[in-house]
Amino acid sequence: MNLAPARKAAFAALLAVDRGAWSAEALAAKSAQLDSRDAGLASDIVFGVLRRRGELDGVIRRYSKVPLDRLDPEVWIALEMAFYQIRFLDRVPSHAAVNDAVELARRAGTASAAAFVNAVLRQSLRKPVEVPETLSTPAWLLDRWTRQYGQETALGIARASLKVPERYIRVGNATPPPGSEPTDVRGCYRLPSGDAGPFRFQDISAQAVIPFLRLEPDQTFLDLCASPGNKTAQALETRVRAVACDLHPSRARMLRELGIPVVVLDARNPLPFSRKFDRILLDAPCSGTGTLARNPEIKWKLEPEDFADLQQRQMAILRNALAQLADDGLLVYSTCSLEREENEDVVAASGAQVLETMQRIPGQDAGDGFFAAALKIG
Repeated sequence: MNLAPARKAAFAALLAVDRGAWSAEALAAKSAQLDSRDAGLASDIVFGVLRRRGELDGVIRRYSKVPLDRLDPEVWIALEMAFYQIRFLDRVPSHAAVNDAVELARRAGTASAAAFVNAVLRQSLRKPVEVPETLSTPAWLLDRWTRQYGQETALGIARASLKVPERYIRVGNATPPPGSEPTDVRGCYRLPSGDAGPFRFQDISAQAVIPFLRLEPDQTFLDLCASPGNKTAQALETRVRAVACDLHPSRARMLRELGIPVVVLDARNPLPFSRKFDRILLDAPCSGTGTLARNPEIKWKLEPEDFADLQQRQMAILRNALAQLADDGLLVYSTCSLEREENEDVVAASGAQVLETMQRIPGQDAGDGFFAAALKIG
């Protein structure tokens, strides 16, 4: 039996994620040879399964007599993919989703595994059940957001994490492409569909950070955790004299196309620069809980104890960044996290003077969740 190329690629990508890969990278590797239609379906399946995993697993539990932790990963993922397509993709016939799930289980396991998948899925078609979509947000994470933001906002964040993110491009001072729509962030346009042309995709919340730096031509500018370089490129629209840094050599290489000096360094250590900078951007490594619609695997990998380790790293980097700031300079600390430990608490511990802050919350604001604080030496 021939497998649909899109489902074959999606299955391989989800297995890679299960083994530790990031979804976007795994999907790009597994769908490189697909045409645009199949690549689009593979993307829908991979990100849909990861966004809705808790809900899908709840459905599997209702039909399977075998506990999830006793299922082989291949069987588990084949079932998740099938249930996602049956429940959420109207354009996919149920029989096609079922047949390919059975074949995926057969190729990855045994005839008995294929029979098990077939029995579970056929039973679900005869006796459909409903499970709450809140299962697709880990309970501990939803509880944390409820304590911090209140129940209504927390549920809004959870619902937003299940949606396909809107597409935004960075146009800057250029003429926007046909079909794009202006936003309240200068130079940022929403692109509902179509090709971005020469423009790069960049979330609206990420584009809202750079204005906090109040950049002017010829200022010295340090982007301390710069890869992949979108914010650096946005800063260069102002004709600043920039230096970009990153911890990983492979990621630093991505920055060289910007035509500016690039430094590989670990910003947890004192910085190697002999001069101080007028403006510094510290878009800090963080949990990424504001980007769960875009990076859904985060919520299944993250653990409550991770925040303390992240905070220690963020505080060390911010301390070193402030030491490199000119006396009359301005530093912007930002994260794509929704967690107070990574945002307000880090800023408070720095001792810097806070000039203004921004917080964007999924479900309330367009785009990803983001925090930014403009700081100066106190």
